[in-house]
Amino acid sequence: MNTPFNFTRALIIVTVLFTCIGHAQETKREFYELKTYLIKNEDQENRVDHYLKNAYLPALKRQGIKNIGVFKVRPNKFTKADKIYILIPFASLDQFEKLEASIAVDKEHLSSGKDYITAKYNDPPYQRISSTLMRAFSGMPHMRPSQVSTPRSERVYELRSYESPTEATYKNKVAMFNEGGEVDLFESIGANAVFYAEVISGSQMPNLMYMTTYADMAQRDALWEKFFASEKWTELKNDEHYKNNMNKADIFLLYPTSYSDY
Repeated sequence: MNTPFNFTRALIIVTVLFTCIGHAQETKREFYELKTYLIKNEDQENRVDHYLKNAYLPALKRQGIKNIGVFKVRPNKFTKADKIYILIPFASLDQFEKLEASIAVDKEHLSSGKDYITAKYNDPPYQRISSTLMRAFSGMPHMRPSQVSTPRSERVYELRSYESPTEATYKNKVAMFNEGGEVDLFESIGANAVFYAEVISGSQMPNLMYMTTYADMAQRDALWEKFFASEKWTELKNDEHYKNNMNKADIFLLYPTSYSDY
């Protein structure tokens, strides 16, 4: 005897399958930690550099973490170059959670980073550390280390943070990048994006962050002019659906250290 086709049951099964697929795709999005060292002088800069290069980054790589970026502020007369940025990608929150405990018992890390790790309270290697935790956009779920090949001192790694007035307008700005096509626009002009991400935990929420890269300042300026002159950007900025979804933009122009992975 043939069982009659149950349309409702079939629809439920299909819906569940698509939901499961969607969840599986969501879990593939990377997480990023942006650690920022505030330093006060050249001595602290040298000590943090030595620790990162010889102890911390090698320890991360022993944990299977690759594509670690380390950046400093491009020198200019308006911005004080007192920060070192470390961008660390994680495959999951579980990997992020277990990292500190893992490197705390890493003998090579403890040995190579001894001077930093055991620094005296009255002679610290930095002023403070801040940390921002992010999740990659669905429109670019994985980091793409920059392929810029000019000398590191000439490169421009532009880190941007866009704050929104409310959680709802923040979600709208994220959608503007993903569904609206802002990610695709950057791709079309050759902006060499490293990542786009939603900030999960940080000091300036609600906000998103992203990084684009350029061979030098001349290319950076030319590509931003191309961005603002594009038909796509004119369409997006005039779209009523995306109006008033951002109220502050912080722009950091950086360059990669000699020991940064890219």
